[in-house]
Amino acid sequence: MDFFLPVAQVKIDISVVIFLSFCVGFISGLFGIGGGFLMTPVLIFLGIPPSFAVANEANNILGTSVSGALTHWFRRTLDYKMGSVIVCGGVAGTIVGMIIFHFLKEMGLINNIIALSYIYLLVIVGTLMFARGAKELINIRKKIVVKRKAHDHYWIHGLPFRMKFHKSRLYESALVPIMLGFIVGIFAAIMGVGGAFLMVPAMIYIIGMPTKLVPGTSLFVTIFITALVVIGHAFQFKTIDLVLVFSLIFGSIIGLHIGLKASEKLNASEYKTLLAILLLAIGLIMGVETFVLKDSLFTNFQPGEIDNRLSELVMNFSNNYPFVYGFTSIILVILIGMSFSYVRELIHYIRYDMKEKKYKFFN
Repeated sequence: MDFFLPVAQVKIDISVVIFLSFCVGFISGLFGIGGGFLMTPVLIFLGIPPSFAVANEANNILGTSVSGALTHWFRRTLDYKMGSVIVCGGVAGTIVGMIIFHFLKEMGLINNIIALSYIYLLVIVGTLMFARGAKELINIRKKIVVKRKAHDHYWIHGLPFRMKFHKSRLYESALVPIMLGFIVGIFAAIMGVGGAFLMVPAMIYIIGMPTKLVPGTSLFVTIFITALVVIGHAFQFKTIDLVLVFSLIFGSIIGLHIGLKASEKLNASEYKTLLAILLLAIGLIMGVETFVLKDSLFTNFQPGEIDNRLSELVMNFSNNYPFVYGFTSIILVILIGMSFSYVRELIHYIRYDMKEKKYKFFN
């Protein structure tokens, strides 16, 4: 179903975007990673200019992060204090990242920089994940049990401004999570990613947080960082397309929760290795398409014309009321994310009550 995106100025198949966002959302839930560094390259493959792909995927990440963070809030697996400290660094990093983005956009280099960043990111992360996953599989087959420390102490933990994080049972320098947030904020602003691919391993191996608190805290941080990113892109660059955002969040938020449910029954080592291969493949394809081939492997960016009433309304709304349009895009994805989490939690309690009543009836 071809549809003209009024702000991005390109015609795409909405059904394909929904399906692919569902797949990426499912993978995100399955492996416990953010889907931004998968979905943004996919959007670029579909012919959406990188600067628009970054902005709209960031808006999508905002909605899914709200939904995921609420779920962890219901389960009480979220460290607010640690998350708030990381957010402080994240806000500063996001501002710096937006300045860099603006500078590169003015020079006409932003599209190539985004593509190049994703190529390096996907190849490096994919290679590291593949090496680790393959090692875990070899240990499993040889029945080798590797004992690991719960938390390694590094010199950075003894830096000034030490704080107690009661939920995570840690006492270390606040500069560590602040620096982590700063780095994540820069990546989020330039690449339109939530930063989970950096935050999750850093929270576990550098900060030393309990594993059960990491996903929820990571999503909590992502909410604030991506919200700031979306505000910057919406007001400064006017790259938010409501039609694209709704298509992305509709598929990804459903896929995310199905993936979370499916992850409970899977062998993590095997599927991490498969994910690593997927990341490597996308990175290599992106590199070939961007720097080797003259024509796209998938589709070419061809500006179209407004051919429906919805696109016309969105375009007029964006042009005439840019600030209201920007806030609307943010508020709507947050409401969608919250609504989905509350509905899921309601279904969870209903199913739990039915099981309890059935158990009491038969006993």
